[in-house]
Amino acid sequence: MSSVAGKVVVITGASSGIGEAAAVELGAHGAKLMLGARRTDRLEAVCDRVRSGQGECAWRECDVTDRSQVEALVQAAINEYGRVDVIINNAGLMPVSPLRNMHVDEWDRMVDVNIKGTLYGIAATLNRFLEQGSGHIINVSSISGHWVWPNYAVYSATKWAVRAISEGLRQELDDRVRVTVISPGIVKTELTHHITDDEVIAGLGNRFDYSLEASDIANAILWAMEQPPHVDVSEILVRATGQGR
Repeated sequence: MSSVAGKVVVITGASSGIGEAAAVELGAHGAKLMLGARRTDRLEAVCDRVRSGQGECAWRECDVTDRSQVEALVQAAINEYGRVDVIINNAGLMPVSPLRNMHVDEWDRMVDVNIKGTLYGIAATLNRFLEQGSGHIINVSSISGHWVWPNYAVYSATKWAVRAISEGLRQELDDRVRVTVISPGIVKTELTHHITDDEVIAGLGNRFDYSLEASDIANAILWAMEQPPHVDVSEILVRATGQGR
């Protein structure tokens, strides 16, 4: 039996992509799930997928830019299952664009979702983990948190921030709480649907022809969670074989 079995896992951004894939994979390995996202119809469908594989799953509407909603999501997990063991801060946006095109509202939204959403997930769980003497915080960053490309400046900044926050938190903690960063390369998800800039859309070309599946990242998350308690997988960087950088 997987060491993940019985762990209570909260996942943000769970209505599609990596969040959905993680829910399905972890549910199949016996985790008890509390899923959060804004699209409740999609959350219900994801939970149905988990339950069809005999997994345990509940969901709650959650906008990670609202700290009270993130706190309520974690509390819902405690109400449902009695505790929380893992949070996967996965919610993210990627409306990339050249800075000169001044999509300032989109910059604000990326900061709110990608950075503040991660911080709110940490705030909702960290003291609980310390009090119970165990816990695992998994933050989803990106290959863009390692390198910067034209048009990706703000998005990359948010993902660098996720890595910086995670590493700082890891160094502050003792061996009771683990911190893991997952940095995916190009993955087939809805992230590109957030792009509104015509210049960027026109230049996407075949960039995603060699991308990973969301399930590949879910497998990495599962592997990090399955390590024994004294092992903290600090970061996993996963690229498609043909991606290069």
